[in-house]
Amino acid sequence: MMRIFMLVVMVMSGTATSQLPEFSQQYRQRLGGAIDALEEILADFNRDASAHGLTSAEAIARQQSSEDPFVRARGDSMLNAEIRLSRLKEQEVDLQNAGPIERLVIFTRGFDPQLAQATAEDYEPAVPVTTAGFASAGVGALIGFLVLRVLAGVLRLGRRRRTVSDERV
Repeated sequence: MMRIFMLVVMVMSGTATSQLPEFSQQYRQRLGGAIDALEEILADFNRDASAHGLTSAEAIARQQSSEDPFVRARGDSMLNAEIRLSRLKEQEVDLQNAGPIERLVIFTRGFDPQLAQATAEDYEPAVPVTTAGFASAGVGALIGFLVLRVLAGVLRLGRRRRTVSDERV
């Protein structure tokens, strides 16, 4: 019975982790869209700044030093957009230059929370037929196996201790 239970757990954990490459792939698609959107916003801002004889940094500084709280908040937003765009572009390059397994490591190490949340909301599971999908499934199955082995060992140890203490009485 334990072997069947262990097999079920391994299949379930393997299936769950096999979805990581697909989630990562859907995240990468959104990553490109987010970069395009931020570039468009910042290009408009830079055109407006240039039309007034300002660099982007000067325009943001002017907004941030404004007496108007709304204008100050917009300055903070533009600065955050520049920082986020830089971070997303760096991640995009890293993901493009990485192999399938390395992409998973890069994704888990530095995903953008907003982008990951949006990806999760629209995520569609897929059958993993890639090397990364099979590797992820294998790792998940192994983790499920190891967790059950540890739990079974703890339960056996608890039973042994009770048996030994019962024999002493």
